[in-house]
This record gives sequence, C-alpha cells and structure tokens, in this order.
Amino acid sequence: MNTQNSNSAEGYALPDQSDQRSVMMHLLRLPVIVASLGYLVDMYDLFLFTIVRVDSLTDIGYSGDQLLEYGVALLNIQMAGLLVGGLFWGILGDKKGRLSVLFGSILIYSLANIANGFVQTFEQYAILRFIAGIGLAGELGAGITLVTEILPKKIRGYGTTLVATMGVFGAILAFGIAETFDWRVSYWIGGVLGLLLLVMRVRVFESGLFLKSASEKVKRGNVLILFNNRERFLRYLKSIVIGFPIWFVVGVLITFSPELAKAIGVIEPIEAGIAVLLSFGAQAVGNVVSGVMSQYAQSRRKIIGLFILLSFLFTVLYLLLPITSTYGFYALCILLGFSNGYWTLFITVAAELFGTNIRATVATTVPNFVRGAVIPITTLFMLMRSGVGIIYSALIVGAITTALALWALRTLPETFHKDLDYNE
Repeated sequence: MNTQNSNSAEGYALPDQSDQRSVMMHLLRLPVIVASLGYLVDMYDLFLFTIVRVDSLTDIGYSGDQLLEYGVALLNIQMAGLLVGGLFWGILGDKKGRLSVLFGSILIYSLANIANGFVQTFEQYAILRFIAGIGLAGELGAGITLVTEILPKKIRGYGTTLVATMGVFGAILAFGIAETFDWRVSYWIGGVLGLLLLVMRVRVFESGLFLKSASEKVKRGNVLILFNNRERFLRYLKSIVIGFPIWFVVGVLITFSPELAKAIGVIEPIEAGIAVLLSFGAQAVGNVVSGVMSQYAQSRRKIIGLFILLSFLFTVLYLLLPITSTYGFYALCILLGFSNGYWTLFITVAAELFGTNIRATVATTVPNFVRGAVIPITTLFMLMRSGVGIIYSALIVGAITTALALWALRTLPETFHKDLDYNE
C-alpha cells in the first residue's frame, strides 16, 4: 500500500466524530506535531529580535533615538524578507509539495539565526534579518495547509489551533532564553533548535489532496490565478486585510511598548521582552479559546469578528486610560494579546477559501503579507507621530486597521463546513 496515499484525507476519516479519543489520536499524528513544533521555532526567531532589539543594537554601538530608528528599520527589513519569501515558498509548496517548503524554509532561517549571533554592524544585521525573513515566511503557511488537508473538516479547526498555539509558545521560549543567555547565544540556540527539527521532518508524509491534485492536469502554484479573476482577487485581498489588527498590535503597541508607556505616563520603565512574553502568552490562550468557540459555534466569521472588536476596545484602553503603574500597563498587554488570538482562525480561513492547486500559495503569502503590512503600518505611525503625537498616532492607525478588517470579514463567506477537495 502507498503510505502517502493511505494517509490522505480519506485515510483520516473518523469512525465517530464525537469520540474524543479519536480526535486526540488524529491531532497527535506526526505531521500535526511537526508542523506545530516548526511554528514554535519560527515564532522564536521572529520575536527574538523584538526582545533583544535594545540589547543587540546597544552592543554593536547604537544608543538613544537610534534604538527606535534602527529598530524600526530592521523590523521593516525583516518583514520585507517575509513578503519575498511568502511568495517564493507559497508557489513552491503548490508546485513541488508542502514538504519541500517545510524542509527548505527551516534550513534557511536556522542558518540565518546562527549567523545573526555573529553580527558586528547594522548592515550585517539588516542583511541577515532579511534572509531570516525569507526563511521564516514558509513555515506557517505550509504547516497550516498540510494540517487542513490531512484532517477531516469537522476537526481541522482543532488541528490549526494546535499549530498556532504551539507557535505562540515560541515567543515565550524566546523570552526565557533571552533572559537567561546573552542575545548572541539566544540566536544560536534558535538556529540549533531549527536544525534539530529538520531531522524530525524526514518521516513526515505529503498531503493526500496535494498528491491527487498533482496527478491531475491542472496548473499549480500559478500566482496569476489570484489576479485574473475579480472575485478571486477580492477574496484574496480580504483574507489578508482581516489580519491587519493583529500585526498593528504586535508591530506598534507591543514592539514599541517602552516608548508608548513613557508617553502614556507609566512611571517605571517598561521592558519590551516582558510585554512580548505576556501578550503572546495571552495570545496562546486566545488561540485555544477562539478555536474552541469556533468549533462550538460552527463559524469562523462570528468569532473572528468578536476578537477584532475586542482588540480595538483594548487598544483604546491601552492608549487612553491614565495608567501610571507597570502592573496596569502589563495587564493591558495581556488583554491585547488575548484579543490577538484569532490568528489561528484567520490563517485557517485563508487556507479554506481557495482550491488545492493554489492553497499553499495563499496560506503562505496571506500571513506574510499581514506581517509585511507592519511596514506601511509602522511607517504611517511614525509619520503621524510628529503631527498628533505618539499616542493619537497609534490610535488613528489602530482605528484604520480595525475598520478595514471588519469590512473585509463582513463580505467573506463562511468556511467552517467547506470541502477542500477542489481546484481553482
């Protein structure tokens, strides 16, 4: 018997969908576990820079306003790498298979991570963050695509929730490592973890739906498919826009929490590392809660809408409440992190909205375009800061991203019960 085909979506049919033991057995299959661990390492690297931004830039000779200026520049360079990598890995995933991305992406960002520990200048740092961004771009989309295609539709929401939740714990791990070791060693540890995971992936099998699509005479990974049809293009654009509030919170409110807290009036200095730890720990909880709520409500759209509204509410409180204590400020970071917990559902919807022949391209590019949206978001934030101040600049940008996300969500179809065995 062909091992790969026997593990296709049909091979995963549950004898009884209400049997919790069967659900757990499916969720603990090797591809789901490896995809989950891959996103953990991915998020470790992605947010390690946020945590060690000040220490690393200070160590290589920068200070004062340069820490914010060069920090924004490096963040945007990393996000540019994510945009480039998202397109490359997505097309590769549809043309050559989901596993090609899982292997290639982790190798690139693991080696880039190790090299980051040796940087001595801003230019070196920038080049390596760009390369790391390219590598990081493929991990999540390929993992989510693989999981959605090998699990039955009634439980695939649990599978993607597990992947995203494990990934968020990567941010927590990054904080723990950065608190224990020097920033250079922290980068090296991340690279080694990635290389160890690469060994585990040798035994992972390909998606049955991809193998079926590959045997048919259909164009796969043709990115032009997303642009040659108005309805399909708008569907793609809207699937990106609904994630904007998540990365507004991450890219502005959490990344620059020390500067924002000072402007708000918090007396003691705020550590970005602690803000990351608390917000992403809460996001892990939010991912579980939103995933379970979605399964219970049998709707992705309703729960995503609820979390978007919560995110804006907590943004307003974060920026306008007259908080002076670090405890109160960190509490709001926790609430913001929890409201970001629709990250799982957002990526699941992107994967479910499109056919097998273009699904990896969509699932890989959509989250990376959302990450890349940090570039215009932070640029607008910085431009408006000189005119209306740092607080109202953040508030206006937050309102814009929220309005766009709600508009996009309202016009997208529900995907909870959608059969994924089709081509565009």
